[in-house]
Amino acid sequence: MIFNSNKPYSLPIRYHVYFWLTYFVFNTFRWGSYFNDYVYSLKTTLLGFPIHMALCYLNILVLMPHLVYKKKYFLYIVTVLSAIFVMVVLKFNLTYLLITHDVWPEGPQTINTLTLNYTIDMMMGELYVMTFVTAIKITLDFLKEQRRVTDLEKSQLETELLFLKSQISPHFFFNTLNNIYSLSVEKSNKTPKIVLKLSELMRYMLYETKGKKQTLENEIMCIQNYLDLERIRNGERLEVDMSISGDIHDKEISPVLLLTFVENAFKHGVNKNTGNVLIDIRFKVKGDYLYFTISNPMPEFTVHKDNFNKASGIGIENVKKRLELGYNKNDYKLSFKNKKNIFVVKLVIKVT
Repeated sequence: MIFNSNKPYSLPIRYHVYFWLTYFVFNTFRWGSYFNDYVYSLKTTLLGFPIHMALCYLNILVLMPHLVYKKKYFLYIVTVLSAIFVMVVLKFNLTYLLITHDVWPEGPQTINTLTLNYTIDMMMGELYVMTFVTAIKITLDFLKEQRRVTDLEKSQLETELLFLKSQISPHFFFNTLNNIYSLSVEKSNKTPKIVLKLSELMRYMLYETKGKKQTLENEIMCIQNYLDLERIRNGERLEVDMSISGDIHDKEISPVLLLTFVENAFKHGVNKNTGNVLIDIRFKVKGDYLYFTISNPMPEFTVHKDNFNKASGIGIENVKKRLELGYNKNDYKLSFKNKKNIFVVKLVIKVT
């Protein structure tokens, strides 16, 4: 894991105050109990406290970002030990001058000069405090990085979903505008009705599908508007058999997800057939799941050329990708099959 070394993770100042205040009280009572002299313990803690803090913040705010995160480990060790040594010397002299000449009362012998044993013991004590604070720093950095990665993945996922969703409307409108153009060339009286229906669909798809989910009721209404468009355009040669069963209220689904299957059925089942065409659509809500089925005839040339997979079209591939990104694997099941030249799409999807 590579942590962000440019901006060290920071907590609100009050948490720093809480930490050091707790440590100060603990240290004062700990050594006060040890020496049976709380006044002496308070004095030495007050003297040593700024040294602890200076070393800790020097380490987490300067040395770690500029040395550890840049993999300059040897220089980091040398710098830390040097800084601790300087602070130990400073602490010794301040204790000697301001508090007592018996600088190391907890040691094996009374000393009033800097010794190797005293230096090592004090350096180990400072390292203990620094290690504890550094562990907190590393933990916070790790949590920050995990959150950053999670947020990035979520952002990328949402961006990709928005991109896929944005591809659906242009694809749908392009096909419908082509239909309107064909009718206008023929000067068909169906053109005004189609334009009106299209405007209703555009209003829904542009303004009411911005969220991650849409009510199943509205999605079915959108599909019904689309079917009205196709009925106007295709006339009597088109027969649509649509049934709805179960409670569709208070159920939610990704916007314009089902419409893509319907549009695909017309693109490959109606537009490429010259005779009468039957489109069969089934909505069945059972518990928390929607069982959606749509079937359309496949033109002979599509079957003969073994283009069954291609018959699904770009729109279906788009939907498959949206399902992968927007739903858990166990929350949906999508299948396709060709049954006696009838292309059947089945989708079972969670709609709560």
